[in-house]
Amino acid sequence: MLNYPQIDPIIFEIGPLAIRWYSLAYVAGIVLGCLYADYLNKKPPSQKNLKVFDDFMTWVVLGIVIGGRLGYVLFYNFSFYIYHPLDILKLWEGGMSFHGGFLGVVTACIIYCRKNKIDLMALFDLAACTAPIGLFFGRMANFINGELYGRVTDSPVGMIFPHAGSLPRHPSQLYEAVLEGLVLLIITSILVNFTRAKEKPGLLSGVFLFGYGLARIIVENFREPDDQIGFLFANVTTGQMLSVPMVLGGIGLMVYAGRKRLKI
Repeated sequence: MLNYPQIDPIIFEIGPLAIRWYSLAYVAGIVLGCLYADYLNKKPPSQKNLKVFDDFMTWVVLGIVIGGRLGYVLFYNFSFYIYHPLDILKLWEGGMSFHGGFLGVVTACIIYCRKNKIDLMALFDLAACTAPIGLFFGRMANFINGELYGRVTDSPVGMIFPHAGSLPRHPSQLYEAVLEGLVLLIITSILVNFTRAKEKPGLLSGVFLFGYGLARIIVENFREPDDQIGFLFANVTTGQMLSVPMVLGGIGLMVYAGRKRLKI
């Protein structure tokens, strides 16, 4: 059994203001992701009207926060928030959904592209290459917070998490950080930097959707289901059900991209 590192979720406090690892993870993921997107956009074919830091980063933040929060409310705890609607605004109490944040960013991309006359699929591909950065930092923050822990295990990698009982559990947050973050980042980086993937609009988006969906379905087998939901049926979780459309959509996009080539 491994020892769980006791890391204070609060980095430092100044009066009533507390700087948390979770907040820093969001900021780091968005800023580094936008820097990487700006770098990738300079590679041909480039979207000349794309202003990553001047404008698009604001849309990304809104998409992640609004979509992530509404996704959690609708997908994971609707029965509570329907009677406590004002609690939806209490972001500091936690409760964000990746799938909701994903839909929020997709919506933000669509609006931004229509407003600035940017190729939608090209922007999706840039976002797909940068999303693993935010996923990695986010899952590491989940680990530091001791939340979204795994199921009870007797394997050597088990850890005893605070507020999760006395039995060792899978550090599923680290599994997700590796698969959804590092592995996907490496795969998309190789494709975008060393192949002509950018010339096939939708290919990188398809790879990300398929890769994330598959990784999430796998890791959900080790992750403890949310208390208020549990298993939907036959040990299938909400996260797995929400990831199936991503896998199918990813396959569809990769097939679509294989049949088309960007005109440059």
